[in-house]
Amino acid sequence: MVKVEKGDVIRIRYTGRIKETGEIFDTTDEEVAREAGIYKEDGVYGPVPVAVGAGHVIKGLDEALEGIEIGKRYEIEIPPEKGFGKRDRKLIKTFTLGQFRRSGLAPFPGMPVEIETERGRKLKGRVMTVSGGRVRVDFNHPYAGKHLIYEVEVVEKIEDPIEKVKAMVELRLPKLDADKVIIEVGEKDVVVDFTPVIDETDRGTLALGEMLLESDLKFLGYEEVTFKPSVEELLTPPEESGEENPEEREGSEKPEEAAGEEKEEAGKAEEKAGSESEGGGEEAGEPAEEKEEIEDQVEKE
Repeated sequence: MVKVEKGDVIRIRYTGRIKETGEIFDTTDEEVAREAGIYKEDGVYGPVPVAVGAGHVIKGLDEALEGIEIGKRYEIEIPPEKGFGKRDRKLIKTFTLGQFRRSGLAPFPGMPVEIETERGRKLKGRVMTVSGGRVRVDFNHPYAGKHLIYEVEVVEKIEDPIEKVKAMVELRLPKLDADKVIIEVGEKDVVVDFTPVIDETDRGTLALGEMLLESDLKFLGYEEVTFKPSVEELLTPPEESGEENPEEREGSEKPEEAAGEEKEEAGKAEEKAGSESEGGGEEAGEPAEEKEEIEDQVEKE
């Protein structure tokens, strides 16, 4: 039987649940998602393409994929440190009730909250208690400290170089028709031309996708990665690039609004691409620098 190795591009089916409670929190199966009450109307279901070792899935699962046989089903248990992280008391913060009221909020136990760090990251938490004018908020991931069980099957190992690149396009930009994207591969260089699908998504989303794809393709061994149009071209306001006024297109945003949103998305994409290229990705728990940012934010407030 063919076994999976680090660096392989594969397609997998999986369902993840919490060992302690049996709760299903993620799945590639639409029917399972509906039964578990986690179905998303805009979700994409079916086998997911991943590059093994690139951090496209949670760390413990990424590591466990190495060595398994294609076409065989496995049940994999993942400890908290390789899942959503251990619970950290430092991520439980206390605010004054006044801070919430000044923002027009009336906190209650279980209420979801969100703060923005100096770097612009939005960190989500949940109110634990409201008492004596104090509000305790837990910024740990909801599944921190939990053991995870994944039911996994590798359904395909992709061998063709162009199909590997196409699979990465599907992963990062699942709403695009990857078959329309023009892909040219050399021994150490690759060109990905999105011109045929440029109107199928907004420019900011495409720019974000290209940033993440560059990290993926370099992981696959390509030293020179070229996109058409480039990230810079996508983020250049239409009035500067000489394109038609987007206000003339049906349903388009105003130029200044679109440019602002695209640059914001691009900034987030750069941070995410960096974390994913190191493995683990965001699912594996909050990086250490984010914990420091939470503390800095709270102290200033």
